[in-house]
Amino acid sequence: MANQYIAGCKAGLPVAIGYIPIAIAFGLLAKSFDISNYIILLMSLVVFAGASQFIGVNLIVAGVSHWEVVITTFIVNLRHLLMSASLSQRLPQQTPKKFLALLSFGVTDETFSLASTQRERELNPQFVLALNFIAFSSWNIGTWIGVFFAVGLPQSIQASMGIALYSMFIGLLVPSLKQAGPIPYIVFIAITVSSGLHWIAPHFIQLSSGWNIIITTIITAGIGALIFPASEKVGDTNG
Repeated sequence: MANQYIAGCKAGLPVAIGYIPIAIAFGLLAKSFDISNYIILLMSLVVFAGASQFIGVNLIVAGVSHWEVVITTFIVNLRHLLMSASLSQRLPQQTPKKFLALLSFGVTDETFSLASTQRERELNPQFVLALNFIAFSSWNIGTWIGVFFAVGLPQSIQASMGIALYSMFIGLLVPSLKQAGPIPYIVFIAITVSSGLHWIAPHFIQLSSGWNIIITTIITAGIGALIFPASEKVGDTNG
C-alpha cells in the first residue's frame, strides 16, 4: 500500500510543481480585489477548481448574486462528473463509496489526464488518492504564497504565471501521444470537435466555455467508444 502512495506522489509531482505558480496567480488576483484572506484560502480548500475559482472571484467582484456564482461555477465544473465517472470504471468494484467520494473531490483536468493514461487497466485507489493529494496540497500552498508572500513580485513575473497551466497540460499530453494506441486519435477528434464548436457554433448558438468542454467530451467519448471499444471491464479476470 505504501508503494502505491509513493508511486502516486511521484506521478503527480509534475502537476504539483505546475500548480504552484497558477495558485500563486489566483491568490494574487483575489488579493488585488480586496477579498478577505480567509475566503481566498477557503476557496482553495473547499472548491479546489482553478477555473471556477478565477471565475468566482471575478463574479464576486462584479457584485452578481450568490445563485449566479453557484450556477456559473456548476456549469463550468460539470465536466468533473464525466471525468469522475470515467475513472470509476477503472477502479476495483469493491472500492468503498466513501473512498470514491474522496477521490472524486480531488479530480482535476490534470490529475484525470495522468490517471487515465496509466498503462494499468485497473487503477489502485491509493495511487489515485496520492496523486490527487499532492496536487491538492500544492494548490493550497501556492494560494498561501500568493496571498501572503508574492505581493512584492515584479508585475512581469505575476503576469507570466497564468501560462504555466497550459504549458503543464501540454507536457502531460505529449508523452501519451508518443504511445501506440487510441490516445492520439482521441486527441485529434477532441481538437476537431472543440474547434468546430469554437468557430462554427457561435453562428447558431452562444455556448459558454464550460458547455463547450462538456459537449466536446461527450461527443469525443462517444466516437472513441464506437471506434475503440473496450475489450474487457475492470475487475474481469482471464481465468
